[in-house]
Amino acid sequence: MTLSVLDKKILEEVADLHEVPQGAYNIRKNGAGAGRNTTANIDIITKEDKPGIDVVIKPGTKGESVHIPVILSQSFDDMVYNTFEVGEDSDVLIVAGCGIHNTTSKKAQHDGIHTFYVRKGARMKYVEKHYGEGDGSGERVLNPQTIIEVEEGGLAEIEMVQIKGVDRTKRDTDVVLHKDARLIVTERLLTDRDQEAESNILVDLRGENSTAQIISRSVAQDDSKQVFHLTMRGYAECRGHIQCDSIIMDNGQVSSVPEVSAFHSNAALIHEATIGRIASDQLTKLMTLGLTEEEAEDTILQGFLK
Repeated sequence: MTLSVLDKKILEEVADLHEVPQGAYNIRKNGAGAGRNTTANIDIITKEDKPGIDVVIKPGTKGESVHIPVILSQSFDDMVYNTFEVGEDSDVLIVAGCGIHNTTSKKAQHDGIHTFYVRKGARMKYVEKHYGEGDGSGERVLNPQTIIEVEEGGLAEIEMVQIKGVDRTKRDTDVVLHKDARLIVTERLLTDRDQEAESNILVDLRGENSTAQIISRSVAQDDSKQVFHLTMRGYAECRGHIQCDSIIMDNGQVSSVPEVSAFHSNAALIHEATIGRIASDQLTKLMTLGLTEEEAEDTILQGFLK
């Protein structure tokens, strides 16, 4: 597989890749497969009834990774349905993400429905990065839907990042946790200009001793708008924590709606939400070290979104 300079740039942004990855991978470009590799423990199969792939990870697989980036450099609507079977007692890294390069006046949009089955005792880290660029006036739109079921003793660690260039996004994440299952979600989001972002995360803690932690951090600049609905529901003895922190700048708008609901007397659920500006004393301190106000702001934002 030959990658262009543009392809390599987008892969670096969305998957931290400089070349074709090692191990299992499936690269999708402009609605078609652009490269694939499987291993003895990880198989990737093209769906027959709709666009997308099935990723099958054998039980007991340790220390392997799967990269499934998407490159969109043409203006059209792209849709995929990907299913992941993470076998019992495995421990794997799955790296997804989509980069859109739009130089036209027409919309470029990628929608993806990713369904994960994290089987008993398995550990999965899933990283999803979204990125947009290009000097065209056409919108760059990304709408991911992530559905995760974690069986007994399993762990799902999710990192969702959108830092630059996406004009419109609606992110829906639904998770079900069974007995002793664990979930860790880290969301980082930056919008500017007139961009709009909506993030909806719903977690059902259905199993005894299940635990969930959601940390969402965002920055709204210029005239951009953000809406967050973070919901956690406890149906058994469980523990959950939602933390949503946002920095608002210029004429940005942020609406944060954390919600917890308990349906069991031993469900312990906590939510926190803060929205505010950059503290002036932080700016002053950095400016006394020789940074301009713009450099100081950028330093604070980079640290906040790490």
